[in-house]
Formats: sequence, C-alpha cells, structure tokens
Amino acid sequence: MNGLDVHLDLFGSHYPYAKKVFTDGASNKLIGAYLGDNKRNMILVRIFGNKTELIINREQELKAFQVLYEAGFGPQLYATFKNGISYGFMPGSIVSTETVRSEKLYPLITREMARLHTLKPKDGFTFEPCLFVTLKKWLKILPKEFEDKEKQERYKRDAPGHETLEKEMNELEQLLTPLGSPVVFTHNDLRLANIIYDDKENKISFIDYEYASYNYQGFDIGNHFDDFACVEGVDNPDKELLLKWLREYLKYWHEFNNISDPVTDQEIEKLYVIANKFSLASHLLWATWGLIQAHNSTIDVDFLGFAITRMNEYFKNKDKFFALPMPS
Repeated sequence: MNGLDVHLDLFGSHYPYAKKVFTDGASNKLIGAYLGDNKRNMILVRIFGNKTELIINREQELKAFQVLYEAGFGPQLYATFKNGISYGFMPGSIVSTETVRSEKLYPLITREMARLHTLKPKDGFTFEPCLFVTLKKWLKILPKEFEDKEKQERYKRDAPGHETLEKEMNELEQLLTPLGSPVVFTHNDLRLANIIYDDKENKISFIDYEYASYNYQGFDIGNHFDDFACVEGVDNPDKELLLKWLREYLKYWHEFNNISDPVTDQEIEKLYVIANKFSLASHLLWATWGLIQAHNSTIDVDFLGFAITRMNEYFKNKDKFFALPMPS
C-alpha cells in the first residue's frame, strides 16, 4: 500500500486524519481514513488481492455497489481505480460465534437477509443461479501443483484433487437442482466477518458484496449456517436454534413478499432440509476457492488449510445431509 500511504501523507499535511488497517479480509487489503475521531464517517480504500479478478467479476461488483446503495443495503461507492475501489464505511462491529446466535441479533440478521432476497436488480445481472456456473468456472482454473514443496506435499496428502471436486459437484448438482429452492438475489458470502452490528442503531448490515448475484435461496442460508462456527467443527448450532432462525427468516420472507398465510412448521422443516443440503455446496465452493487462493494470493493466510477444513466438513456431513427426507 506504499502508493496509498504517500497520498494519505500528502492529505495529512493539510488535514488531521487517522488511519486504520483492517485485518479481516480474506481476499483483499483494506485501509480506512477519517478526520479527527469521527470513525463513523470513515472512507475505505480496498486494494484487490493478487489475481482475484480470476474469481470475482469486478464489473458486476461495481453494479452491485450501486444497486445495493440505492436500496439501502450498502455504502456509497466513491471512486474506482485499476486495482481497487473507495467507498463508505458501515459503522459497527463484526458479529462473533456467540452473538450471531443470540436472540438479540439473529432476528435482525434474518430480517436483513430476507429483505435482500426480495431485491430484484435487473441491469448487469442474469436471472439464473450462479452456484454451479461459478463452481465450473473455478474448477477450470484450479492449480495443478504448488511451487512450494511443503505446500505441494500437504496438498497431495490432505486436499481433494480436481477429479474429486468435479465428481462431488456433479453429485450436488443432481441433488440440489430438483429441490426447487427459489432463485433470489443473494450475498453468497455471509460469513461472520461480513455481518456488522451497529449497537447505536440496533441495526445489522452486510458488507463485502463481491460475490453478490442471483442464486438459490437455500445456498445463502446454508452458507451462513456453515459459518456459525467458522467451520472449525466445534460449537455447531443445534437443530432447535436453526429452526428458530428459519421461523424468523420465513416470517420476514412472508412479510416482504406480501404472503398473508402464516408460517407453518412444515415450511420451516422443508427449508431446514434444503438449507442443510445446500450447505454442502457452500463447503465445496469455498474449498475450491481456497485452493485457488492458496496458489495466487500474497496475503498471509493459510488458504490451503482453509480448503482442507471445508472439504473435511463436507465429507463429515455429506451422507447425513443427503439422506435428510423432504417433509411431505
């Protein structure tokens, strides 16, 4: 970020500003600047990660910024440049594995997700689910090997190869497509670091819409469920909590879609089954992403370990979730 630092230093010679470097980004580098101590008016500058244009449609991301800002979901986009963008700050703090399941916060999260899922942008977005289109695209650029010997040995020993990933993708496509999950506008990356709680406004906001597109409703929910425990395999949410979560979500889904019928237990159970099945696709998608990032990224993150963890979670839950019966 040396070039950015030079510009900020020039700015700082005229105005007293403070700088904050964010460390939660998995793909990019992020820095914020604000005058005095007014952090709520911070301006952010995101530097795109190395070769992230291979996995992220940057043109579509800019269109998403505009659509989401106008609809009250995201910050204003201020500037674009060759390897990054500048935009507004969403005040608040990242939710944790504890707060994400608290009765104070999860209803706010369900409401914001249901509200997002009723958004219907047209320009710049194709009304078809992006899940398997994206997976097939990413599998084509999957690394065959790593230059680092230690990383290569770990990859061959612990990570799934291209044939395994493609086989699992085909199985999932056959399983998930017939489920009839609605195609809605989705965030597609609602991990905890992308959910912000502003305690002053008692408001939840989603950030980092890099992967926002039309997709299956079940994927966005199942993907979020995967990250309740940050895919560490500990403290996973129990069924009782997930059913409560889904009841809240469906309450808002009905409200925003002008559905007068009350939410039924059968409707909740059906979405529970669908979300769990789609959670497998989330593991497969982000495992593939992790392998690509492990090869291309210059950020000091163990992307290979992340990919291995996601596939371990996938295979741990595959048979159980495949066998879940759809309520009649």
